[in-house]
Amino acid sequence: MLLIPSDRLDAEVLTALIEAFILQEGTDYGQRETDLLSKVTQVRGQIDKGKVLITYDEETETCTLMTRQKYQQYAEVS
Repeated sequence: MLLIPSDRLDAEVLTALIEAFILQEGTDYGQRETDLLSKVTQVRGQIDKGKVLITYDEETETCTLMTRQKYQQYAEVS
């Protein structure tokens, strides 16, 4: 699994990747509904802080977002 630096992606591509990730997550069951733009902004902030990583899986040829903790767990197993 490869890490993709966010600055290597065009802003539109990064936004589309974040939106796809958010939409895969399903319904928000929190106290109040959060709009897509707010969720994109939150995830982008987590990427900028290094809490969420952009990964590319060569085996499945897919790109996705993963928490740093989940990535480290994956790296330990591999």
